[in-house]
Amino acid sequence: MSFNPIDVLFEDNHLIIVNKNPGALVQGDKTGDKTLVDHIKEFLKNKYNKPGDAYLGVIHRLDRPTSGVIIFAKTSKALTRLNQQFKERKIDKKYWAITQKNTEIKSGKLENWIIKNSKQNKSYIHSNKVPGSKVAKLEYQLIKELKNYLLLEVILETGRHHQIRAQLSEIGFIIKGDLKYGSKRSNKDGSIDLHAYQVIFNHPVTKKNINIKAPLPRREPWNSFLCD
Repeated sequence: MSFNPIDVLFEDNHLIIVNKNPGALVQGDKTGDKTLVDHIKEFLKNKYNKPGDAYLGVIHRLDRPTSGVIIFAKTSKALTRLNQQFKERKIDKKYWAITQKNTEIKSGKLENWIIKNSKQNKSYIHSNKVPGSKVAKLEYQLIKELKNYLLLEVILETGRHHQIRAQLSEIGFIIKGDLKYGSKRSNKDGSIDLHAYQVIFNHPVTKKNINIKAPLPRREPWNSFLCD
């Protein structure tokens, strides 16, 4: 899957915020595939006729099969300040997830201990602290229910590897298409139905409140959830 054209949600002298397509790779990995960073640098270089390489700072990441809003810094000042905001948990992130219907509990808070297995590129949930684990916290609530699926909103308090996917799966909310965490079938395009829907933060330079929502994927079952 390609990232073209660039779906820019917000841009100024210090930031560029885009809606990531599922399948787009944020940073390089062993596949050697062209990355989202590469595409945005090309976009900026062409847009502003830059003679050299465009600066682009990576502040946070999204898993390759997910979609949604992602922030990049166009200046080192913005990168440093936003990294600090993330560290201090001053950036609010909301995700929407389409999951299997497998429990009657439609809202709650989850706090677990999570361990990343780098060889498997997978994270495992533990109820108690174990060596190498990190605390993982999130809140979730039901937005809408269809015959076969639920639409949940998830608010992250911590940002761990595959946190939403692992924690929701642990309580029976398996994300549609997510074979790695229990889905029986993949999505045709290789995506999973997890979307970074919204970010809210103070601009690192102007200090203005920034509230960005990323349009949802235009396919089923997302379309059905948006119908009244």
